[in-house]
Amino acid sequence: MKDYIEERAVEIANYIVDEKTTVRQAAKKFGVSKSTIHKDVTERLLKINPNLAGKVRKVLDLNKSERHIRGGLATKEKYLHMHV
Repeated sequence: MKDYIEERAVEIANYIVDEKTTVRQAAKKFGVSKSTIHKDVTERLLKINPNLAGKVRKVLDLNKSERHIRGGLATKEKYLHMHV
């Protein structure tokens, strides 16, 4: 694996863990696709730093469990602004 890819995977993982961000937020920050973020932190990171990969997995699992709440709030906000 290329060194820059490994460095990117670790940098992204640290960002997700430290900031408790979503894959979408990390993709926007690093200028890569959500697919790249996901592959970096789930597949590549396991080979590079399994401990860090476990920490990222906890954040991603939490995000997944809260996803429906964020979606509902976004929809509510959308309709609040439409009917002004």
